[in-house]
Amino acid sequence: MKNKKIVILCIPIIVVVLILVGFTMVFSKENIQKNVDGVKFDKKWNRIMAREINKNKINLKVDGRTIECNGETPYMTNKMELMIPISVISDAFNCAKNVYNGKEILIEKGSNKATLYFGKKNIKFNENNYKISNGAKKINDSIYVSAKVFSKYLNYSYKWNSKSNTASFTNTATGNSYLPKRYSYVENNKIVKIKNQGKYGTCWAFATLTALETSLMPEQKFDFSEDNMIYNNALSDDIQDGGEYIRAMAYLMSWKGPVLEKDDPYGDGESPDGLKPVKHVQEMQIIDGKDYEKIKESVFLYGGVQTSIYNGLRSSQSKSPYYNQKTNSYCYIGTEKPNHDVVIIGWDDSYSKENFNVDLEGDGAFICQNSWGDTFGEDGVFYISYYDTNIGTHNVVYTKIEEPGNYDHIYQSDLCGWVGQLGYNKDSAYGANVYTTSQEEELVAAGFYATGKDSQYELYVVRNFENADSLTQRIPVASGKLSNAGYYTVDFNQAISLDAGERYAIVLHMITPGSVHPMAIEYAADEATANVILDDGESYISTNGARWDSVDTVEECNLCIKAFSKNR
Repeated sequence: MKNKKIVILCIPIIVVVLILVGFTMVFSKENIQKNVDGVKFDKKWNRIMAREINKNKINLKVDGRTIECNGETPYMTNKMELMIPISVISDAFNCAKNVYNGKEILIEKGSNKATLYFGKKNIKFNENNYKISNGAKKINDSIYVSAKVFSKYLNYSYKWNSKSNTASFTNTATGNSYLPKRYSYVENNKIVKIKNQGKYGTCWAFATLTALETSLMPEQKFDFSEDNMIYNNALSDDIQDGGEYIRAMAYLMSWKGPVLEKDDPYGDGESPDGLKPVKHVQEMQIIDGKDYEKIKESVFLYGGVQTSIYNGLRSSQSKSPYYNQKTNSYCYIGTEKPNHDVVIIGWDDSYSKENFNVDLEGDGAFICQNSWGDTFGEDGVFYISYYDTNIGTHNVVYTKIEEPGNYDHIYQSDLCGWVGQLGYNKDSAYGANVYTTSQEEELVAAGFYATGKDSQYELYVVRNFENADSLTQRIPVASGKLSNAGYYTVDFNQAISLDAGERYAIVLHMITPGSVHPMAIEYAADEATANVILDDGESYISTNGARWDSVDTVEECNLCIKAFSKNR
């Protein structure tokens, strides 16, 4: 009888325990769902949910636009705090970001400045200091900042969707502009070494490499060799010939450079053989003439903008009616064409028109770095009025610079780069370049030029190429739209495995609004390109992607389409 009573008494206890456990489980599941959407709950569930979230790709959306993270992906901490790689924040949030000495990161948007410190849980926002749950974090070679930086300090609302694993941000700022009224690399400790071209016509090379160096500052400090660019660009190599950004582009995009100044010093009349590039430039953008907002945006987000002016000065010591030596201010208004390259490193919308020697309609000037040594201007820097005839007409910015081990192989036949254009008198054309692998490889990317803004592209790969008929058997690998003209490297959606010695083709379909010849080509156009090598490539062109012609039939040239691969 005693045993029966014990059993009877245990039954209600077990029932109560089961009810409590069930209630706890229901409650906990609800907590998990709410916690994912931004509500704080039990630490255990935070860790569990963070682990589950990180198992899948975290999607990032800003103002409805999906942000491609390209290998450095956001992650959720064990406290359910989203961390975002700084490599995407310029594109995603229109913020300038600069890392100083591996100790702090400065994020700027409009007039707001947020400084975070590695290993410290505080933030300096404008002039005030605040506690923050996470400062800047470095994981391997990647740097991350908390989503709270944008939601609490930089005017973004933040929502987490647990079903789609998506973090969404919406700009809540009342003003449209994310650019400050004044911005300068000098004040941001981002200015690079002031150089002196001397008596040679090499401003184009100095401006190119200065712009490139600023794109890496302040995280990485480099001094690149102008001599190497001048003597190794596949075009004329006379130091007095002068040049332009197309020549510089061809040198950089073909991986001939950049190399270090110490390995190939300027002005000695020679350039050593066998020097390897210390960086691979994979993208540069050409900004439309006089698009001042785009120029400022590029300086703010990416790096210095190479541009051209008419230079009325012969040297740093000469005088000109267009240059005010007292205020270091320059403005030319007239019909002369550009003859000198400088680099835009900032701007000042309020810079007084009274600082210039000519009568102007309004205020405002770009802050520019010259290549005439530090005795010119204010330590090599001077102001050029917004109203100058030529400033901002031809503009280049370098937007993707990678380590030299990014790919194992580059396949190309356009060492002279974008010399001319080819097409069928309409805005659309197909082009294809044929290459042969050196070993077993994975084809992972292609490089090409967009000859105008708002170009649309489609990329394909053809395996086991035999003849032009093979080009209809193409595999789609990438597509997209490009806002600006320039050179772009596009990673494939999937790697294509190739056998050793396999002939293959990269097929590019370009649609460039307003163009009648959308394909970039190299050919013998003038004295500078007279020695171009045209028998190193096999190229085809088509109006519809079905019937193809050899470019030798249409025009003696090479198409500017490169291929990049990694060893298998």
